[in-house]
This record gives sequence, structure tokens and C-alpha cells, in this order.
Amino acid sequence: MYPFGRRTKEERCEGIGFVCAERGTASVWLVWLFSFILLVCSGIAYRVLANHLRLIVDTPIKLPVSLTAIPKRIGPWVGKDVPIPPNIQRAAGNDASLKRLYTNEAGNHWVNVYIAYTAHPRTMLGHRPRICYVAGGWVHDSTQADGITSDTGRVVPCLIHHFHRSALSNEKIVVLNFYIVNGLITTDESVFSGLGLRTPNISGDPARYAAQVQISSIMENTIRLAAQDMVELILDFFPDETGRVKAVEYFDLSREFTR
Repeated sequence: MYPFGRRTKEERCEGIGFVCAERGTASVWLVWLFSFILLVCSGIAYRVLANHLRLIVDTPIKLPVSLTAIPKRIGPWVGKDVPIPPNIQRAAGNDASLKRLYTNEAGNHWVNVYIAYTAHPRTMLGHRPRICYVAGGWVHDSTQADGITSDTGRVVPCLIHHFHRSALSNEKIVVLNFYIVNGLITTDESVFSGLGLRTPNISGDPARYAAQVQISSIMENTIRLAAQDMVELILDFFPDETGRVKAVEYFDLSREFTR
């Protein structure tokens, strides 16, 4: 009787152990399956988020009033749009830009005005005259920090760059350049390297931006005269420190879209 009962008990224990082993194996497989599903879901979520962020970055953020609404007649200056090649626009990566040739027949002057705006300020890192002009074949001669007194009496800080084509050429150009960052005028190009301006503008806020204003010609006196007449009007089209765009208050938006 005892041996038989002992064997039955041992067999019962062996059976329980087998069941426990099977349950342990099943639990391990469930853990692996759950981990695999979690990994796949994480990958899908990452791709969705990455595509969403890419869409945000690639979608231009519009100013309340388009740069194209800047008047073509400013005082004695009369402007004519100069097309920007599509490949240059793609390389620049700006949300908006404008290039015009303004002439002043009374003084026999001319200037090129280039304005660029981006609500993704990190893209402005490479847009510096000492980089762009040199890449275009110009030789840098000098750069000086200066200021322009606008027609309202405001002193606008700027950098004035001098370039020439080559030692055998008499072709020269002078470039007045400054930036507007979140409503503040600056000549400090290092501001674009800050972490706050390198992160994506997820909210699409047009007042979180960087803009560049360039006025160029062959004579320094010419660009100074043009800047004095044009700077205040140009600034009206960009959000100030509070986000206010002055041009909205006096520009007829319906005229912009019907002309």
C-alpha cells in the first residue's frame, strides 16, 4: 500500500511540475510577444511624429501682410520686382522673400533690396553676406559696424560690407545688412545659434522669426540714402516685440489678394 501511494504522490508532483514548466514557457513567450508589439508600435509612433514635424517645418508660415505688399514707390524710389530663381529659394529655405531693384531718377541712384523672412530661425544661419557673396565669386574687402538714422529719427544698427569681383575687375558692391529677430533689430549673427531659435516652430507663430534686410549698390552713400527712406516702412511688415504688425493697421488686405 505504501509504495503504491508514494508513487502516486510522486507522479502527481511530477505532473504539477510539468504544468508549471509549461506555464513558465508560455509566460516567457507572452513577454517576448508583448515586447515585440511595443517595439513595433513605438516605431510607428516615431514615424508618424517625424512626418508630422517634417510637415510643420516644410510648411511656410505666412506673415499677416505679405512682403509683396511693400510699396513699389517709396519716396523718390521706384521699385521693380526681380525674380529669385527657384533653386535659390529652395536652398535659402525661407518662408517669404522679396527682391527688388529700386531706382531714384532724381539722384541717378539705384539699389537692390533683398528681404528674407523665416519662422524657422535656424535656417538663417547660413545667410550672411560674407558667406553668400564670397560663394558667388565676390572678394570680401571690409566690414564695419554702423547705424542708419531712419526718417523717424530711429537709429538702426547695421553692418556695411565692401566686396569686389577680382583684382583685374573694377566691379565693386557695398552691402548694408541687418537682422530682425522676434522684433528686435540686431547685427549679431550668433543669435541664430541659440537653442531656442533652433527648435521647430511647432505652434506656427509668425512672431517667432528671423528676418534679413539687405540693401546693396555700388556706392555706400547710395545705400545709406535708400535705407533712411525705406527702413521704417520695411519694419512695419514684421511683428514687433509684442507681436504687433503695424502694416495690418493701415494696409487694405483685400487689395493684396485682388490686384
